[in-house]
Amino acid sequence: QIGTLTDTWKTTRLAQENGYVPVVSHRSGETEASHIAHLAVALNAPIIKTGVVGGERIAKLNELIRIEEELGERARMASLRV
Repeated sequence: QIGTLTDTWKTTRLAQENGYVPVVSHRSGETEASHIAHLAVALNAPIIKTGVVGGERIAKLNELIRIEEELGERARMASLRV
């Protein structure tokens, strides 16, 4: 867990440069806030952990769909090397 968006950006870039896969995850105390979806897209994170599908977690999945629709042809799934 990181305190600021700047720290998040820097840490994510450093991790990716060193072969780590960033996973964007929510904290406990779930809400319908969907900003985590935007963060995952901005960080080019191939994994977003929101928990089982249901309730307020649907808001995050729906936001990912809206982002994809907004980006249209520019939308690209982040790559995940296994």
